[in-house]
Amino acid sequence: MRDNDFPAPQRRGRGKSRFDDDEPYFLKRGRHAEPALAEPEDEPDPEDRWSSWDEAVHGPEPHPAWLVTELAAKDTELGVLKTGKEADVHLVRRAVPGTDRSCLLAAKRYRDAQHRLFHRDAGYLEGRRVRRSRENRAMAGRTAFGRQMIAGQWAAAEFAALARLWEIGAASGRIAVPYPVQLLGTELMLEFVGDAEEGQAAPRLAQLRAEGAELRDLWEQLVDALVVLARAGCAHGDLSPYNLLVHRGRLVMIDLPQVVDVVANPQGPEFLARDVRVVGTWFTARGLPAADTDPVELTELLLREAGIR
Repeated sequence: MRDNDFPAPQRRGRGKSRFDDDEPYFLKRGRHAEPALAEPEDEPDPEDRWSSWDEAVHGPEPHPAWLVTELAAKDTELGVLKTGKEADVHLVRRAVPGTDRSCLLAAKRYRDAQHRLFHRDAGYLEGRRVRRSRENRAMAGRTAFGRQMIAGQWAAAEFAALARLWEIGAASGRIAVPYPVQLLGTELMLEFVGDAEEGQAAPRLAQLRAEGAELRDLWEQLVDALVVLARAGCAHGDLSPYNLLVHRGRLVMIDLPQVVDVVANPQGPEFLARDVRVVGTWFTARGLPAADTDPVELTELLLREAGIR
């Protein structure tokens, strides 16, 4: 995984919340701790539409048994799971009419040129280039076409990262990410992680009040996942308790458009160290001994796993 595969993230500016891009509005405003479905505003009527499976780039094979791939399937909008500065996540049911074949999907839609805040543009353009000069000029000049291209490249970067990590996780069992179902333009469809019966998304780590053995188990799962990432030469690049889900006791890593190559990117070790520092601070604040979450020790371990030390 090289820098031209995934964009390098930028440091957040001073004065901004560390987790502002990943923190759902219901958490910021003190609403109920679990994601609740809401009617999307300014969206088309939630009519059924034919599945876009045949038009899209598909996730790794073999496809999971739960995934509906029939061309006769229809997608139904059920509500909004999360809103953010760069993308909104919608809940979609894909079902074959007249059968019991259905599944829930999370449709992550990167914002269009008029509404998205491209605060990571600089790092993105440094890490990813397209071959044709017209596209490069448009992206650098932030034209409407260029901004749309950037949105598409972010979606493609996240899709590629999830596909690779899902395959690694399937083989090792040491890292969990949502299965990347398909990519079509600026829309990324993912496995819905949560209660399929209720359409209730799994809680984020930041929402939990874990302690004792549960807290330690989650930390050990996270260290395992970070080691797997490091061995693949990667760091999440923007890791926080807001982009880690906990589903049936399993830690699931999400929001991966900014995955960075820690070997090829000069700032790679710095991004890795920041990831470790942010999550380690959270676990320590919840009661895990500081000696167990020592960011310097863990960072050194991960850099060795990546072959840098």
